[in-house]
Amino acid sequence: MRGQHLTILGATGSIGGQTLDVIARSPERWSVHALTSHRDVEGLAAAARQVRPEVAVVADSGYASALRDALDAVGLTGISVAAGEQALAEVAAADETDIVVAGIVGAAGLRPVMAAAEAGKRLLLANKESLVMAGAVVMDAVRRGGATLVPLDSEHNALFQCLPSGYVTGESLPPGVERLTLTGSGGPFRQRSLATFASITPDEACRHPTWSMGRKISVDSATLMNKGLELIEACWLFRVAPAAVDVVIHPQSIVHSLVAYGDGSVLAQLAYPDMRTPIAHALAWPERVDAGVGRLDLAALARLDFEYPDDERFPCLRLAAQALEAGPGGPAVVNAANEVAVDAFLAGSLPFDAIARVIEGALFRAGNVAGALDFERVMALDAAGRQAAEAMLVADRGMSR
Repeated sequence: MRGQHLTILGATGSIGGQTLDVIARSPERWSVHALTSHRDVEGLAAAARQVRPEVAVVADSGYASALRDALDAVGLTGISVAAGEQALAEVAAADETDIVVAGIVGAAGLRPVMAAAEAGKRLLLANKESLVMAGAVVMDAVRRGGATLVPLDSEHNALFQCLPSGYVTGESLPPGVERLTLTGSGGPFRQRSLATFASITPDEACRHPTWSMGRKISVDSATLMNKGLELIEACWLFRVAPAAVDVVIHPQSIVHSLVAYGDGSVLAQLAYPDMRTPIAHALAWPERVDAGVGRLDLAALARLDFEYPDDERFPCLRLAAQALEAGPGGPAVVNAANEVAVDAFLAGSLPFDAIARVIEGALFRAGNVAGALDFERVMALDAAGRQAAEAMLVADRGMSR
């Protein structure tokens, strides 16, 4: 597999930056057709200077001229500039693109993910919200478009690596596979007193003990909502019921997930906590390339610990499972409500321990989540979840007075 062209959605974020690092180690294998960002025009120009894409896209159309100026400032006058949500979808589906790295965080990533799937691209998915919101819709687009979906989340990529060779995401699991186990570090508050949760600050929540991530994802790790979203995502990627997926806390973040087989075997994927490992795997699959990650030294690690999550400490994990049980639209509502609640927490207007309360109330308030989904209904449920969460924020502030 040589000379393939990439579109990197969310090039200025954590996944985008680490993807650029991996491809820089094997320049003969990959070149970049397009880079995108939401509003970070300076970061996008810096990334463009590194890889010289043909197209640079800013999602917020109000920043188009600023992006052109930023590119001109670093001497990149030959790069095409585009802006807006439609431009994101167009570069994801472009004929010039072979591989799409979906690194946009949140619901904003759904439309370009759908475009890449429908265009039959090799889709490297880090945007878990796409499958959480619209798993049936996305996986149907993958099948119809003839796309190949390789997960980038370290946990789902680990599961993919531990499944038999030749398995394709979206298919039923091969005979003999019994259970999937997702691991999580437990975040920064695994042992913190529950009595202090109301006083947790955004900076504390974003200080992850093992991973370097964006602020929204870091908060999701602190509440364990990330594991809830990953459970939903695993059900769609591997076509299993929630009851077939376990979650365990593993503070060292060395074992990224495990697959149990009927003969008693359990296969695990181990690596240092560095997203370049799953990125390199997904880019080169079924081959392997250098990711720039250190080799694992088990003797130096000395021990690996596991425990079950505390439901009282991490109610968001329970809420994700409840969303699945509520109906196909439940995850879309919960995902939207979580984004609103996390934004409010990061802005300092919602206590940390109220995040789950807002999400649970929004799921109750949002209305009917049963029935089949299509793209339009997913977006309507997303809007309903946000509206319900905003109402819960108002109610929570009233209770706090």
